Amino acid sequence: MKRRMRTTVAALTLCAVTSVVFAQRGFRRGYAPAPDQPLVGEPREWTFARLAYDGSGYGGGSRWPVDYPGAEYHFSQAVERLTRIDVHPEGHVVSPDSDDLFNYPWLYAVEVGSWAFSDSQATRMREYLMRGGFLMVDDFHGEYEWQIFMEGMRAIFPNRPVEDVPADEPLYSLAYEIGERIQVPGPNYMWSGSMYERSDGVTPHWRGIRDDDGRWMVMISHNIDYGEGWEQADNPAYPEAFTGQAYEVTVNYLIYAMTH
Repeated sequence: MKRRMRTTVAALTLCAVTSVVFAQRGFRRGYAPAPDQPLVGEPREWTFARLAYDGSGYGGGSRWPVDYPGAEYHFSQAVERLTRIDVHPEGHVVSPDSDDLFNYPWLYAVEVGSWAFSDSQATRMREYLMRGGFLMVDDFHGEYEWQIFMEGMRAIFPNRPVEDVPADEPLYSLAYEIGERIQVPGPNYMWSGSMYERSDGVTPHWRGIRDDDGRWMVMISHNIDYGEGWEQADNPAYPEAFTGQAYEVTVNYLIYAMTH
C-alpha cells in the first residue's frame, strides 16, 4: 500500500510539472518532430526512445506519433522519481533506418496496428533486438490491428513464436510486485466507462517474443493502453488503479530491459 501511495503521489507531482513544461514549450498532443534528429542535450543513462515506423498502407497511415510528447514526459519523469536511473528529460524519436537505433536499449512503439517495414528496416530491427534491444509495443486493439501488427512482426522474425507471458513471470516482480495484471483502458473510458476500444478487443493480452537464451525481446500490450495510464495520472476521471499499474508494469519492463 505504501509503495502504491508513493507511486501515485509521484505521478501526480510529475504530471503537474509536465503540464507547465508543455505550456512553456508549446507542445501539442499528437505532434512529433521528424525522426532521427540530433539528440537534444547530453546523452544520459536512459532516454525514452520512440520508434517512428512506416505506415502499413491499409488506409490508416502511420500512427507512431500518437500521444507525443505526453507519453515521453510523463513516463520519463516517473522513472526519474521512482528509480535511480539518470534520465534524459526530452526523449528521442528514432527510425529503423538510423544507426542511432542501437544507442537505445528500450524502444517504445505505439498503435502498431498501423506499422510496416521494408526488408532493410526489418533486418535492422531484427539486429537491434538480437543484439540486446528491447521493444515495448502498446495501444493497439482488436483482431484487424493484431493481424497488421503480426505482418510487421513476421517481417522481423518470420519464425519466432509469440507467447503468452505468464502472470508469475519474474519480470513482474523487479522494481514492483504486480499482484494482478489489469486492463488499462484508453481515453474512451472517461466518457463511456468502456474498458476496450474495439468490439473484438475486449480481452487484454500480455504477450512476448524471446531470443535464443529465453530473454524477452518484445513485450506486447494488446487491447491495453499503458501510455494513457501515464498521461492521465492527474485526472480524477481516470482511476488511480489504472495509472498505478501502467507506471509499475512499465518500470519493471525498463529495469528488465536494462539488466537482461
